[in-house]
Amino acid sequence: MKIAFIHQEKKLKTGAGYINSLISSKLEGNGIEMAHFYPKVKLVDAPHHLKGFNNILFFFSLLEHRNKVLGCDIIQGTTYTPIAFLSFSTPIVSHFGSTTSGFIHATPRTNQTEPKLREIWHELKQAKIISELNIKTRRPLRDIADIENLVAKRVVAIVATSEIVKDDLINDGIDEAKIHVVHNAIEDFWFDDSPREVVATPWLIYLGRIGQDVFTFKLKGLDRLVYAYRAFKNVPKLSILMTANKEINSWLRLSVNLHTVYTNLYKLEIKEKLRALCGSVMLITSRYEGFCLSMVEGMSQGIIPVAFPVGVAPEIIINGVNGYLVNSEKEMIEAIKGILDNNDLRKQLSINAMKTAKQFSSENMTNKLIPIYKEIIANKPNKYEKRLNINK
Repeated sequence: MKIAFIHQEKKLKTGAGYINSLISSKLEGNGIEMAHFYPKVKLVDAPHHLKGFNNILFFFSLLEHRNKVLGCDIIQGTTYTPIAFLSFSTPIVSHFGSTTSGFIHATPRTNQTEPKLREIWHELKQAKIISELNIKTRRPLRDIADIENLVAKRVVAIVATSEIVKDDLINDGIDEAKIHVVHNAIEDFWFDDSPREVVATPWLIYLGRIGQDVFTFKLKGLDRLVYAYRAFKNVPKLSILMTANKEINSWLRLSVNLHTVYTNLYKLEIKEKLRALCGSVMLITSRYEGFCLSMVEGMSQGIIPVAFPVGVAPEIIINGVNGYLVNSEKEMIEAIKGILDNNDLRKQLSINAMKTAKQFSSENMTNKLIPIYKEIIANKPNKYEKRLNINK
């Protein structure tokens, strides 16, 4: 079996790029031949309102590798990245870690947020962290959502990383029969040398992407995060962020008490810092996640999730057992307080969080993906059969 694997770019080590690298390395370890393809040339220099189509056209540069790609048994890419090959007969698998339509619908305009959160957005604008209270247009995002929908309807199979992503796709008119829910995995090193004791003084922790403009800040729940941090003035906080917005880092340090902020750390550094704070509380404040990899990484180190129902959280978190699901800022504050005030509960939640994380091993992910590929190949007509059909 040979799979043409489409990547966004070689240097991308987070999000879809990280998962693509993990999947391909594990499949190669199981004897599957992987051919990797990276687009190189931007075909147009489009204005902002055409940014969505500009991103999509980027992947048409892969047609220079047409013969090599089509020579594989299966083509796999992320959401719309295999778009250039839809008109050919080689079966395509699209990996949906999230849907653009999902986060468009989940992200409000500033005047739609609660007054206590709206104040934070005005504070950010006044501090020039954001230049506007709402992005000028969502057209590029809607363009991408439309193309994702087109690709999803045309591919042979879809791998969705959570039930939430599956529901998004079904709501967008995609045939449920070709959607396979396969959870993402974390790298094996997260399970090595697991922490054995909870820290005496728990911290509040945020890990992962925080956004870089007003839309993505809202998507990741920056306002919710600041609100929760400020509600616990005397509790130490740690934010390990991925962001291209340099100003947000210094603003968070100055505007939140007892706050340590790191940006763009290496994975081993992140694990070291989380491991030292086993038994602390991780805040998942996003309004939408397809999976939420950072939550599972934190749980593997005994960090207790308090999460809004995004990504895989509703599938794995049981209130009072391995964390808490919340539906409002008030519930989030109450859950955090309940954990901080009860050391016995905190210890048990931490132990159970680590146990839960173990189900997200790369072996489990690979064992679910391979049967999907085998089924596709088993149902794929060979060239001789195609010629017979043409002659008929």
